[in-house]
Amino acid sequence: MIRNTSPIEFRLLVYYILRRLPRLCAYPAPIPLRASLRFWYNDHTVGHSPTSPLHHQRTPERSQRTAMSDEKIRVLIAKPGLDGHDRGAKVIARALRDAGMEVIYTGLRQTPEMIAEAALQEDVRVVGLSILSGAHMALVPRILEHLRAAGLDDVLVLVGGIIPDDDIPALREQGVSAVFGPGTNTADIVRFIRTALADLSA
Repeated sequence: MIRNTSPIEFRLLVYYILRRLPRLCAYPAPIPLRASLRFWYNDHTVGHSPTSPLHHQRTPERSQRTAMSDEKIRVLIAKPGLDGHDRGAKVIARALRDAGMEVIYTGLRQTPEMIAEAALQEDVRVVGLSILSGAHMALVPRILEHLRAAGLDDVLVLVGGIIPDDDIPALREQGVSAVFGPGTNTADIVRFIRTALADLSA
């Protein structure tokens, strides 16, 4: 039996459909709607919307539990700004996954707030930023600021892309752990992540 729908209920239904429509169109049917962050690098979905505001911080207990656990290294790969080329980011994501790490890819055109929120929700230990637009000196400090505001001071932040040598010292001073340019061997990136995390846990 179908009951009559009130005007308010009808408006709420239309609002819900319009909010969900972009996600329905963005992925093939077999992929869950909430799998936007996982992309194809993992089999499970996440209950996180990258547009939601930061609403809590990582607690000391959570950080200690993450550092001491034997789980896979969790890495967030993000493309901040208006840069629309993510081939290199996907190559790095696949290499880290093949090395046994759990990789979360955020997709293109992420804001600093979205990246920090994703890093917090996914409880990652590494954030990799792929920037080819030349806006690294504007984007990276903002991302670092939001990560610190979320209590993610212990997260390794790596920057890859076309980064002039003159800008690398400034990025390192601001808190970037390493900068990798075009042509970097993916094995070197894997080795750096494992060594740096081991040093932090020691």
